[in-house]
Amino acid sequence: MPLISSSSYQPSSLLFNGHLETILPGILRKVTDVSFSRERINTPDDDFLDIDWIKNDSKKLVIISHGLEGSSDRPYMLGMSKIFANNAHDVLAWNFRGCSGEINKQLRFYHSGATDDLGTIVQHAASHGYEDIYLIGFSLGGNMTLKYLGEQGDNLSELIKKAVVFSVPLHLHGSSQEISKAHNILYAKRFLRNLRKKVKDKAALRPGDLNVDPLSTISTIIEFDDEYTAPIHGYKDAIDYYNQCSSINFISDICIPTLIVNALNDSFLSEECYPFELIKTLDQVFLETPKRGGHCGFPGTNEEGHYWSETRALEFISQD
Repeated sequence: MPLISSSSYQPSSLLFNGHLETILPGILRKVTDVSFSRERINTPDDDFLDIDWIKNDSKKLVIISHGLEGSSDRPYMLGMSKIFANNAHDVLAWNFRGCSGEINKQLRFYHSGATDDLGTIVQHAASHGYEDIYLIGFSLGGNMTLKYLGEQGDNLSELIKKAVVFSVPLHLHGSSQEISKAHNILYAKRFLRNLRKKVKDKAALRPGDLNVDPLSTISTIIEFDDEYTAPIHGYKDAIDYYNQCSSINFISDICIPTLIVNALNDSFLSEECYPFELIKTLDQVFLETPKRGGHCGFPGTNEEGHYWSETRALEFISQD
């Protein structure tokens, strides 16, 4: 598919770098008039997932997946939910394991490649009689979405028609290295603070199953993934986890129209997350690379209060 280099995103002149475009939407944006109805569903391994619905009696549904240490109540999730709910879609915004405000029961957490949980969500949604389902993902949730689509390939449910993902770390090792660099230290510290707390909470819930001692010496995401994410979820080490779960290894098998939007000034993404030459060889995958936008940012509202990422997703999904 052709690369989309001439993006329509126009940032505010006041937001003069990617960090401002990343941070300010999460701090300052308030999305109103979004009313979710929560449902808890069981997983095949006797755990649970909390999902938040907006139901308009539509036959069209969007399933929205959040990013690392996110949840359904983040502004980017609320904004995306609102625009689709206001345009004749039902919405399912789901929370990864341990991200809904309650720690999950099993030893495992969520991770970038946990497509079994996304599959559980899709299967549950399909049972509601929808005719068209669309997938939207942000960051880690975008990687999970692309991996899921590639894994399913020709076997993907015919109900799933299109997908849009934003700020995707398609190459997990490269992105983990990027987020550990000095210019990203504030983000890395926040992520690690939250992840340490979850390990401690899980250790309290399951005494004897987790050793919390290494937490005091872990200083990077890679070290955390090496000590916890990889072994808990069946990978040899962090590198094995990254290699097996990076969506760049799966996008060639995607069989539905899919739009990847990665801003060129996204400080979380490595060079490998912009696979220009690979995309040129694919039939169903588009890559749009705005010069600006930050990570899960793209701030600047239209007259209805929607961010550019939200109008872009609706445009792509709605077009014939």
